[in-house]
Amino acid sequence: MTNPYHPHNHRHCIEDALQEARSLCKDKGARLTPLREKVLELVWQSHSPIGAYDILAELGRLEERSAQPPTVYRALDFLMEHGLIHRLSSLNAFIGCSHPSEQHNSCFLICEKCHVAQEIEHPSIDASLKDCAQSQGFKIIDSSIELTGLCPNCVGANQE
Repeated sequence: MTNPYHPHNHRHCIEDALQEARSLCKDKGARLTPLREKVLELVWQSHSPIGAYDILAELGRLEERSAQPPTVYRALDFLMEHGLIHRLSSLNAFIGCSHPSEQHNSCFLICEKCHVAQEIEHPSIDASLKDCAQSQGFKIIDSSIELTGLCPNCVGANQE
């Protein structure tokens, strides 16, 4: 996975996400319509979360006829249902999933300054959550952890 804090050709991130989405939808017999694909591309346009109304505005800018809010929300629901994106509750925004073919708990590092968000996966996080829940007789169905702070670039900028 590309580190979002380092300069890179972001077009590769978008192309990889679209290719994986096409493959997953084909395997599941789900229909990745042109609108759903475009919404996914907009979510992946950077490593910063994007809100539904920002997606709506961007679609309106790109297309002759503007999409309506329910259409965008249905596309976002489809993409979340198929594990292609995540909703960041604290920001009421969406971010692409870096590994949609795997069932996983989500943990995000969100920079308060530049707004870049990175999905991280670490076995000890999953194990700790599972152990904590089990000790209380609780079964985790879904989880999303959002940690806010400063990314390496912004930490470095603050020290200069």
